Amino acid sequence: MKHIINLVRLLFLGIFIFLLVVGKNILWFGVFGLSLILAVVFGRLYCGYACPMNTLMLPTDWIAKKLNIQTDKMPKWLSSGKFGWVTLIGSIAIMILSKRVLHKNIPILLIWIVVAILITLRYKTAVFHNLICPFGVLQKTFGKFAIFSERVDKSECIGCKKCEKVCPSTAITVNKSDKKAEIKTSLCFQCTNCVQVCPTDCIHYSRNK
Repeated sequence: MKHIINLVRLLFLGIFIFLLVVGKNILWFGVFGLSLILAVVFGRLYCGYACPMNTLMLPTDWIAKKLNIQTDKMPKWLSSGKFGWVTLIGSIAIMILSKRVLHKNIPILLIWIVVAILITLRYKTAVFHNLICPFGVLQKTFGKFAIFSERVDKSECIGCKKCEKVCPSTAITVNKSDKKAEIKTSLCFQCTNCVQVCPTDCIHYSRNK
């Protein structure tokens, strides 16, 4: 499963690079727009499988951990959780102004990829995914209504926290009260990291109640 997921990610990354090279990267926003509609039904599949930022953040995160340059701390100025809306509005404003004033299309996606990589070198991936990414804030909004998502069968969960440790967006946490894992749909990338490490096979992609 892991190899197939990685191939899908590389495929979408290849498509993104191709559109960038031929000067049609604006078409990628069509892919993103479609993903928002799909997120209402299937969850944040774009973030887990199609997003070029996430695909490149994965090896960056691995390198940062090997070099031991990441920190578990989060910048205090991001604690409100609203900065993602600021980056979204700012990105839209830059795109509009560059088109009208400079008569050019600023490669905003490419810029954010560079930012994502630099931030991941210092902070956990969840910091960028949940608090900074201008595209993630929309995915989070639409994804919280997902009809289908990864869900935990609490009767089988043993509270080992293995799933919690591998989640790139801190979407899954083990409750202190009942020692059972719970997945927050709005943050879940449907990446199956948790499924792959669960010792009791209690996490499944199914309809939300």
